Amino acid sequence: MQEMTAPALAAWESYYVIVGSSGAALTGLMFVVITLMNDSQRRRSERAVSAFSTPTIVHFGAALLLSAIVSAPWRTLGPVSLTIGLVGVAGIAYVAIVIARMHNLPEYSAVLEDWTWHVVLPLIAYLTFLISAFSLARRPEPSLFGVGGATLLLLFIGIHNAWDTVTYLVLVADTTTKEPPAPVA
Repeated sequence: MQEMTAPALAAWESYYVIVGSSGAALTGLMFVVITLMNDSQRRRSERAVSAFSTPTIVHFGAALLLSAIVSAPWRTLGPVSLTIGLVGVAGIAYVAIVIARMHNLPEYSAVLEDWTWHVVLPLIAYLTFLISAFSLARRPEPSLFGVGGATLLLLFIGIHNAWDTVTYLVLVADTTTKEPPAPVA
């Protein structure tokens, strides 16, 4: 088993350098976007940010975390499996929190696209981590492909959701808070 660990994980090193650094860079960009949006005149609900923007940061962070986990110099696959499984469990629990936040949002009613990208796809990714963690010791190659695919899925979910959030905030959000009309002379 020990001989199998180094080559199995080493083969993924470049992949996780790309995915992990992308997750980190996109997290930084989300902070910039939220900061710039905060300077605008539009008011945003803290609940809406918690329901839609915060999960984006969590998914980017999870992609970065998984990249670090798989890239660490493990001696055996047991601790890798346990750690990936814990990320899966934490992610599933977080998706449950997102569901509650989306249900308790009075100013916006989530549509099918929101449920797909904020609940269904993240749930698939985190379940894949959990399933892959259970099979990692017995079948490392397909399990690592599962983890790699789920990590990339989280990155694409984050990209989609970040774009969706930004376009919503710029084009749609709170259009009722317009400046009062200029007085007629």
